[in-house]
Amino acid sequence: MAKSTAPFSRFEWMIAWRYLRARRAEGGVSVMTWISLVGITLAVAALIITLAVRTGFRAEFVDTILGANAHVTVYSRLHMNEAGQPSRAVEDFDLWAGQIAAVPGVIRAAPLIKGQVMANKEAANAGVQVFGIRPADLATIPRIANPDDSLGNLDDFGEGIAIGSGVARELGVSLGDRIRIISPDGVKTAFGTTPRVNAYEVVYVFTAGRWDIDQTRVYLPFEEAQSFFNKEGLADEIEVMVAEPEAIDRLVGPIVAAVGQTAAIWTWQDSAGSFLRALEMEDNVMFVILSVLVLIASMNIISGLVMLVKNKGRDIGILRTMGLTEGSVLRVFFLVGASTGLVGTAFGVVLGVLFAVYIDPIFALVDYLAGGGVWDPSVRGIYNLPAKVELGDVGSAVALSLTLSFLVTLLPARRAARMNPVEALRYE
Repeated sequence: MAKSTAPFSRFEWMIAWRYLRARRAEGGVSVMTWISLVGITLAVAALIITLAVRTGFRAEFVDTILGANAHVTVYSRLHMNEAGQPSRAVEDFDLWAGQIAAVPGVIRAAPLIKGQVMANKEAANAGVQVFGIRPADLATIPRIANPDDSLGNLDDFGEGIAIGSGVARELGVSLGDRIRIISPDGVKTAFGTTPRVNAYEVVYVFTAGRWDIDQTRVYLPFEEAQSFFNKEGLADEIEVMVAEPEAIDRLVGPIVAAVGQTAAIWTWQDSAGSFLRALEMEDNVMFVILSVLVLIASMNIISGLVMLVKNKGRDIGILRTMGLTEGSVLRVFFLVGASTGLVGTAFGVVLGVLFAVYIDPIFALVDYLAGGGVWDPSVRGIYNLPAKVELGDVGSAVALSLTLSFLVTLLPARRAARMNPVEALRYE
């Protein structure tokens, strides 16, 4: 009776290694092994690259939202103003800002004036959104105070206007130029409403990193915006920044309690939540699709092992008659298939991580070969394809690949182990 041996003994590794490096003339399946290896490498690399781009795109998208927009917007509930018109303007804006800033977790609360106007420079026009804000508050907005690129000095903001680089490009202006801001809601006369027109010097040009912000946003000093939009003594809303934007739900209640039930709140997740949920659903679908790709690549291991078992039937018979147990034979062929999966996974990790790290020059080459226009920021909102490699994503890809590789190896390995040695040697 065959005596059992310790699992994965040295001789089992030796036999498995001999079969892996055997030439075709010796009954090896080196060609199929290489096909399996390349397939798993590419599948794992594709999975890691996709996960890295997914993570990078979400991080960049959220960062541009949180870096240039309010995390929480607080405004008054709809009420009738002194003129008998419905309004959401905040009258005690400094009081509200102070009360909100005192809430633990809030790092800034600033009154804001907002309005849609037309910007003009000679024959060029552009529809823009004006944000009226105090200079000290503007200096605390990360993507404006520390943008990807800028011209001018933010310290001069009190003396002019700050505009996005897209607005500057649309109007053909730069630092020191004067642009006109035109609002249709101007002075009411007996002959109708006269548009309000003011000219301001461009003192700061910023590139926030988000196309729609750079293309439409301009900043005016708070008091100047109040005067321009006929909102003296009022603010349209309170712009709130918090320390932990991802946990904004915990602060909604305390902020409302700080200013009273006359306040209404709109968070950044309310405005971008549907897009992020759609992105998450798409990510899950892509993971499933690429998992199938890894499974298909792993199936090549079965083909190689089936051929190896067939070619090595005589060897199996001899080993069994020499005393090898079924378990030893199973482990030998398991090591052959698992080694292919392990090495292919390792190569795939290296290839995928390198691709993700150097995705900018690679994508620039693709864009050059395609003649440009591969990435349209007006559609995707950001200027380039980001990638962010995270240990959890790499671990998921490795775990999936190794699990599938090991599982598909068991079937042909078990077939080899259960081969009858008498039948294997009958025609030898």
